[in-house]
This record gives sequence, C-alpha cells and structure tokens, in this order.
Amino acid sequence: MVSFQELLKATDGFASANLIGEGSFGRVYRGILDQNQERNVIAVKVMNLLEQGAAKSFNKECKTLRNVRHRNLVKIISACSSIDFQGNTFKALIYEFMPNGSLEGWLHAPKEANAIEHGEPKILNFPQRLNIAIDVASALDYLHHHCEVPVVHCDLKPSNILLDHDMVAHVGDFGLARFSPKSINNYCGNSTSTIGLKGTVGYAAPGKLMYLLLIIATLGHNRIEAVILMLSILKLLILS
Repeated sequence: MVSFQELLKATDGFASANLIGEGSFGRVYRGILDQNQERNVIAVKVMNLLEQGAAKSFNKECKTLRNVRHRNLVKIISACSSIDFQGNTFKALIYEFMPNGSLEGWLHAPKEANAIEHGEPKILNFPQRLNIAIDVASALDYLHHHCEVPVVHCDLKPSNILLDHDMVAHVGDFGLARFSPKSINNYCGNSTSTIGLKGTVGYAAPGKLMYLLLIIATLGHNRIEAVILMLSILKLLILS
C-alpha cells in the first residue's frame, strides 16, 4: 500500500497542473513516486467519496484488477486507503502511467488541440487504428474467456482505452465491472464456426468478432474506412 503522504508528494499536493483526467467518481493525476530508490511515473485516481457509488467503485476495481493480468489491461501498481490531513477518508488507486493518454483524446480532441502534439500531428493512422482494435479485442477476449471467473467490463468507451508510449492500447477503469458466475462461452451454445470463433457467426454471444466490429464503429472516420478495417480484421481472423 502507498501512503497518503507519498501520493501528496508524488503529485505536488494534487496540483491542478498534474490533473490529467476527471470522471464521475474521481480525478486522475500524474505523479512521480519515489520507491526503492526508483522514480516511477504514475497515474493516481483519487476517489470522490462524496459521490454515491465511489467507495463501491474503488472496492470493485481493487477486486477486479487483483485477479487479472494481461498486456492490454491497465496495470494497477498499488492502492491507498487512509486518512487525509483534515481527517477525511481518502482512497486512491495507483496505475502505470500511459503517456499517450486516452483514445478519446485522439478521436475527439478539438481540431486546434489535435493539430500539433509535441511537434507532431496527433492523428491516428490506419495501422494504429487496426492495432488498437486488435488490442482491445484481445483484452476483452481474455476477460470473458480466459479468467478463472469471467469479467464483464460494463463501461467500455474511448475514454477508458489508454495508450502507452508505443501506442499499445490498455483497457482501464473497472469500477463498474461485474464478475460472471458462468463462463460467457456457455451462452454461445455448442456450435462453432470454421474460423475458430466460439458460437455460430451471427448468433455468437460476445466474442472476438463482435468486439472488433463494435470497436471499428468508434475508430473509423467514415463508413468506407470502417468497412476496410472490418475486412482487414476478418482476414486476420480467417488466416490465424
């Protein structure tokens, strides 16, 4: 566990200059944590405990991320459940920092803000869009089919898809996630298609194909690009 004092120091007193995101249950700050003679860049999600459901969201996210490990899920480093200097209950989650922000910031930033980022145009090219779609599909496939207890995210959207230094996508924010008592595979029946998807295409419960199609809808600038992207992914699935 990380202490309140350590997080206060890491974020310069939760300075507004370090604020990188805000949601219904709290704010996210960039920080530098000194631990074991190492300086790690972190993201600190400070829960707004005055908001109904925030404490429950904190507990659920801790429980979920404690039981999952995947390259396309945001890595939780630690948590903090303490008392601040005013005697109020303080809860925060500490994540690995994602330097390229959220997919939301790349897709829907104002044109003037999207024009130049660190001297380079902040625009997703076709290969990046394709890779992001595959990354997210891989994360969801793991959560639904390869965890000991399947996990349903329940809040997948561009703002909850974060991009690391290499533009690899990581799914985050499990505050609304649910554990499924039965494998999601059970809802697919016993039919299988010739391309390895669980369930007959067209009737399969959430599987890779459905995830990819849903993600494509948010990634394409227009229908033509979305169709091209869909066909490219289908080709990958068929050949794999």
